[in-house]
Amino acid sequence: MARTWPTICVVGSTNIDLVTRVPHLPRLGETIVGHSFHMGYGGKGANQAVMAAKLGAQVTMVTKLGRDVFGEGSLGNYRQQGVDTTHVFFEETRFSGVAPIFVDDNAQNFIVVVPGANMGLSPEDVHRSAPVIQAADVLICQLEIPMETTLEALRVAKAARVRTILNPAPAAALPDELLGLCDFCVPNETETETLTGRPVTTMDEAGVAGRLLLGRGPRVVIITLGARGALVLEAGALHHIPSIQVDAVDPTGAGDAFIGSLAVFLGEGAPLLDAVRRANAVAALSVTRIGTQVSFPSRQEADTFLAQQGLA
Repeated sequence: MARTWPTICVVGSTNIDLVTRVPHLPRLGETIVGHSFHMGYGGKGANQAVMAAKLGAQVTMVTKLGRDVFGEGSLGNYRQQGVDTTHVFFEETRFSGVAPIFVDDNAQNFIVVVPGANMGLSPEDVHRSAPVIQAADVLICQLEIPMETTLEALRVAKAARVRTILNPAPAAALPDELLGLCDFCVPNETETETLTGRPVTTMDEAGVAGRLLLGRGPRVVIITLGARGALVLEAGALHHIPSIQVDAVDPTGAGDAFIGSLAVFLGEGAPLLDAVRRANAVAALSVTRIGTQVSFPSRQEADTFLAQQGLA
């Protein structure tokens, strides 16, 4: 039987990643010499859209770019990756978003996001894009665009009974209405701590924080824990999904690989825990390569790795 590819809509950010490899992360006031420099296409929204497209989903991106070389390049990249750009808009007064990223020899990183044109994506743009949101199997949102825009996108999706995934990143205080519109809220450890005011240093602490977050409205909370895997909370159930051990060289974009692939597997009808296990595997495969979108596996690569892990 032919596979039915899910339809994914992403309302979110587009950035250019400016990646520098360094021997160690610099201390305050320290100047160091980097090993190498790489410029790539990124932004959480863009990364999640490209990951979903690489796995075969039909993906539409709703975003805003600057009228500059980065914006034109991002538009071309979306098209090259097979992402529908009908609802990619241009901002006339702001530059495209950028994200300087530094990665050290231990595969640790820090990122500075300058949103630029992303902050021009408005609720009105969401209304213009409503048909593609309403037609999607899954909507993905993040917090690198104005909060009111993310909120409006979730409202439109919820009214159309479209499943919604919120990646609450970068971490910020969130209104309960926004959390109540989420079918799946997927923060990492730091974001969970910010949202709940609770530490997430142990699995028990993560469980406590996750239950607090679940109590604010999402149907499911999935806390991504890096090398510790992921914690899934729904109703009265709590499940720990272990990580898959790989030789990591660059963790940049792993969370986005998880979100994008999670949307695809859920859209294909996989049970929740199976979808999380497979998304964990795709994210693990991505960290074995340098870069962000360029590290994301194709469907064939992902399926081969999933089969090797007994997850096909």
